[in-house]
Amino acid sequence: MPRTEETASYQTLGWVGDEQAGHLRLIDQTRLPTEFIEIDCRDVPTVWEAIKLLRVRGAPAIGVAAGYGAVIGARSQGSKDEATVRQALAEATAYLRTSRPTAVNLFWALDRMDATAAATPPSTGPALLKRLLEEANAIAEEDRAMCRLIGKFGAELVQQGEGILTHCNAGGLATADYGTALAVIFSAQEQGKHVQVFADETRPLLQGARLTAWELQRRGVPVTLICDNMAAQVMKEKKIQKVVVGADRIAANGDAANKIGTYGVALLAKAHGIPFYVAAPSSTFDLTIADGSSIPIEQRDPAEVTHGFGKQTAPAGISVYNPAFDVTPAELIAGIITEKGVIRPVNTDTIREVLAG
Repeated sequence: MPRTEETASYQTLGWVGDEQAGHLRLIDQTRLPTEFIEIDCRDVPTVWEAIKLLRVRGAPAIGVAAGYGAVIGARSQGSKDEATVRQALAEATAYLRTSRPTAVNLFWALDRMDATAAATPPSTGPALLKRLLEEANAIAEEDRAMCRLIGKFGAELVQQGEGILTHCNAGGLATADYGTALAVIFSAQEQGKHVQVFADETRPLLQGARLTAWELQRRGVPVTLICDNMAAQVMKEKKIQKVVVGADRIAANGDAANKIGTYGVALLAKAHGIPFYVAAPSSTFDLTIADGSSIPIEQRDPAEVTHGFGKQTAPAGISVYNPAFDVTPAELIAGIITEKGVIRPVNTDTIREVLAG
């Protein structure tokens, strides 16, 4: 049953209990900003559905959810026999891989859970489950630490009183703790730089309006909500000095996939001479693909466009194209803010150098 709670502090997702009887608890982000509801995920189909339907979203948070989902799956057929646990884990990770295609953190976390099982010496089912939960917890803790470091490095790029535009949601709701793009803003604000944020509405699912505005408002950061098609005018009026966004997958050359509309914002920033930054942990890089042309782009339900939040806004039977992401070329990115530092210029060599540091 969902848990309902109104609270000024919140945890996007986390594990409740032990490896034998515990479960994943996460905020249902489809209900924000009008309802704060937490869902208890006790089986793999519920985790899969939460990822697919964007109850949990944002590449790092998806990775954390997948790690915990793997633990839930591993014990689904019984925990006494080690072979049963290993087989159930393999089935769970294979199934969770089918939930969404673009966010590389999903596959990174599931690969890590599979590798953990493979590296665990033969023992007992309960011992293996305990080790798997330790690894899932480590994924979550590392994400928290990476977010804080992203905030630290990113805040160094921000000047007192600047206007910052962000697109979609790359805050605490998209991670285990502090966010990526919003971590930069939170850190700058904590340093007393008093930035003014402009949040794109982010159609068609309004993650900027529903989630980013909600987070910033709760943290006391000045935020102004704008429709996506207002960004150019706000830039022309010189209200924006920087753009900072998140990412769901970054290719070896720095091409970055993020929520649909990000590429357009990058082009506008270039036209107005405004630096465009991407903030993402090292786990969001996919060095196995040379450039963004190989990043798979998720196609979502046409009803998200024609029947937004249950209300029909287009003629019945109309053809719809609804890609969830686009890819911003590396040449439009001033720098990629990671937990290891800022990558600039953005190219294959500097990416490998910084990530290896």
